[in-house]
Order: sequence, then C-alpha cells, then structure tokens
Amino acid sequence: MRYYFLHVGEDKKDKNKVARARKFVDAVRKRVTTSERWGEGDVVKPKVTLNIGFSWFGLLALGLPTRTLAALPSEFIDGMKARSHILGDEGESRPDNWDPIWKNSNRGSDTQVHIWVSMNAQFGCESDLDAQFVWFKNEIDKSEGGVTLLSGHGPAGEWDYQEAHALVGKDSDGETTFLSKEHFGFNDGIGNPVFEDQFEPEKEKVRVIGRGKLMPDQTWKPLATGEFLLGHVDESQELPPAAAPDDFTHNGTFMVYRKLHENVKSFTDYVAGQAAAYAKIMGISKPKEAVETIRAKMAGRWDNGVPLAVAPTYDDWERFNKEWKDIEKIERKIVAGGNITEKQKSRLAEYKRILIDFKYNDDVEGFKCPVSAHIRRANTRDMLDPKINTDEATGSALNKRRRILRRGLPYGEYQPDNPTDDGEHGIIFMAICSSLFRQFEFVQQQWIQYGLDFNVGNDTCPIIGHHDKGAKFVIASDPETGKPPYICAELPPFVTTRGGEYFFIPSLTALRMIAMGVIDPT
Repeated sequence: MRYYFLHVGEDKKDKNKVARARKFVDAVRKRVTTSERWGEGDVVKPKVTLNIGFSWFGLLALGLPTRTLAALPSEFIDGMKARSHILGDEGESRPDNWDPIWKNSNRGSDTQVHIWVSMNAQFGCESDLDAQFVWFKNEIDKSEGGVTLLSGHGPAGEWDYQEAHALVGKDSDGETTFLSKEHFGFNDGIGNPVFEDQFEPEKEKVRVIGRGKLMPDQTWKPLATGEFLLGHVDESQELPPAAAPDDFTHNGTFMVYRKLHENVKSFTDYVAGQAAAYAKIMGISKPKEAVETIRAKMAGRWDNGVPLAVAPTYDDWERFNKEWKDIEKIERKIVAGGNITEKQKSRLAEYKRILIDFKYNDDVEGFKCPVSAHIRRANTRDMLDPKINTDEATGSALNKRRRILRRGLPYGEYQPDNPTDDGEHGIIFMAICSSLFRQFEFVQQQWIQYGLDFNVGNDTCPIIGHHDKGAKFVIASDPETGKPPYICAELPPFVTTRGGEYFFIPSLTALRMIAMGVIDPT
C-alpha cells in the first residue's frame, strides 16, 4: 500500500493551474476502484486499486463554490491539526512534532496537503504498482504545476509517499508468512461494523453477528447505511447534513487519516516489568502467563485476537488455541493462494464468528475484560446500556451512533526480537464515517482519551491513549477469588501521532463534478 499526498497550485498569475489540476483529477477518476463486487459478472479483482480524497482546503483550491464549502462540517473545515486538542494530540503527539509533510501543511502554504491518493497492490504485483506510479507521475507532470507531489514522510522527510503493508514474520510452526498483526504483536482488523446493503442478504446474516447493532432482544441487526455513507438514512432516521447540491455529497463519506508511531520497546519493557509484579501478587509461576495476561488485559484480546470475553484466563486461552489449532494452517494456505475445502471454509467462518460474537452483559464489573481495555473503549457494545441485564435492556442503543469503519495497516519493519522505539514503525489508521464529530472525534475524545463513561475518571486507553505522568490502568479482580485488583501505574506513552488529516471521499458522480468544475449549489 502506498499513500500519496498532493498540493493544488494556486497561482493567481496562472489561472489555468486550477483547470490543469481538475484535468489531473479527471485522469485519476477514470482509474478509481469502484464499489462493484469483485467476482460478479465481468468484474475481476484488480491487481492494484486506486482511490482519491480531498481535504477542505483541497476542495477550496479546486474552485468549489463558497456556498458548498461553507455547508460542509466545521470539523472538516478546521482540519485535523486544528482539532489536535480535541483528539488528545499532546506532548510528543503535538502537531509541531509531526512528520515534515504534516508539520508544514499550513493554510495558504505551497506545501499544504490537498489531495490523498492510495494505491494498494495484491501480493506479488509490485511491478503493476510501479507501473501505475509511472502513469500517476506522468499525469502529475502533465499538469505543469496544477498539482505537485509532496514529500516529507518520516522524521528525515526524504520519502515522497507513505508505505504500509502486512507484516512478515514466523508463525507458530516457524514458517515465514504474512501476519495479521501490528508491531505490538496483536492481531488487528477483526471487527469492522456491518451496515445495511453492504453485503448480499445471505452473507449479511452471517457477517452482522457481533458487528452490527445489538437489539433489545439481543439479536444483531445491520447499522443504518447513513452512518457511513452520506445521502442515506442514519440511525436517527434522518439524512446526515449535506452540502448543496445533493449530488455532491450523496454516496460520499469522510475519512480520517492518522499516522501513529508505536514505541515498541517501551511497551515490551513496561509489560515485562508489570508482569513480574503481577505474577508475584497473583501467585503465577509461569512468566509467559503473566506477560500474556497483562497484554490481554490492556487490549481486551489475546495476541491472536481471541477476546477475553471468550477466554478470560490464560488456561482458557490455551484450551481454546488447542481446540482451534488447525485455523492457522487454513489461513496460511489461503495466503499462499491455495484452495480449501468446504469443511475448512465452514470451520474458519465459525472461528471468525467466535472472535466477534460477544457482549459485556455477563461482565459488567470487568472481571474478565477490564472496563478500560482498548477494545471495550473503541466499541462499547452493550456496556453502556443503563438497563443491561434487565427485561428493558436496549442493547447497543448508546453505541450505534458512534461506530466507525476502521482500517489499520502497519508500516515499517517488524522486529519482535529486537524491539525499539526509534525508527519508522507503527500503524496507518484510517476511519470512514458520515460524521467526523459525532463518530470518530467522540470516540477519540470521550472514550479513548477520557474514562468517565466507564467510571474510571481521567484514565485513558492503556494502549493508544495520551499518558501524562501518573497515568494508570486498573485490572479488576473478582472478590470471590480473594485476589486484589492490580494497578498498572505510570503508563508511558506507547503510541504517538506523527500526522494526519480529514478527507472527503466523493462518489464517482461528485468526482466527475469536481473534475469538470460544474458544481452548482443553487
């Protein structure tokens, strides 16, 4: 995966620059990967996908009408840098510590980020990715300053794109394979939400379990499409606010792009230190058990993605892994491009369902999964239901308007045997939602960077939260065990922001309108 960022030329002496920038947009439009389902009819999976998005100032530079621009959400107009105080980007995460491309993205400057373009290649198709870049660079050159490719990724600022990719490492059998992990060693990307009409009816019945909204009768239903796509009814039974004309925002959405650096050595060393103390207090004889338990309690899942709600203890987890030991080989065969049997497909589907089909109504106190664990903050499920475990339970009524479609891809070299805080490694975090303020910013500010909704005061997320001096994380303990709660004290910062922006992802119709300069808000 490669992410490119461009600036639209705004030279008053050369009024044709904007026209040439629009021509570039039109060239990209013709290659944009659409939402057509691969494998249906003549639609084949592309070797390289291509997508495009625009910051608010990018739309301004491309000459969109003032009435349209002014009607877009205020948080999108502000941009991520101006919202850093809301997002918890403090200390080392402050914008003046970001990578050069983001630190220098100032209003009115000739280095401000206006356009995001992504290219994602299938494994083994690197030559196709290189060929697409040659075409892409040629279109930039043809614009004669209409658009310019920005560099400045990484602390030294020497790269002209941000890379991201699946990590390569060893599986439990010592085989080299592509991993679904990030640099802290956790499996990632497990439970994205499902919304109406996202999948065909039969597939929806399966995929909605654990990923949709939890109803009062404890069944799962898909979320309203309008939570993720503009121009469609949302969970309030209303159409999300949109800018005129309607065709401009219809089927469009907003994307959050954040580069998050991971302090892997700090995380590894801290967990090791806490595990030693935890083992002594809890009477644990196996060092690995204590380490894995501290990690799982912080994340809410064991490192292979098994939730604590399913396997609350280390022994439970070992039994679970033994029962499902064939899954890794099935997944390895898929990655290698091999075919699996129908029985294996069914087995894999059941395993994936278990990873996401759980609730918190049997763990209100957080004895299994701490109430402040990462996954419990990011997706509260039924935890905040004031009538949980009663005949009047509302399910995820207080959660369903805070969901985001999330995609995180690691960047940098994976070094589990030589952890370091230095260098280039972390996660490229992207989120899709109809309301940046109501969905992403709310979750980031109120649930990740604050803990009052979970009765943990100012405690932030133990993994990705901003950690001031004295930051802590509490692991509750069932009084019936006779063991005390454990406090992970003095949490250091494990994740720091290195840059980012908010982008509008238009429909193909809107993209054509932008390229032609024919947006009429009247």
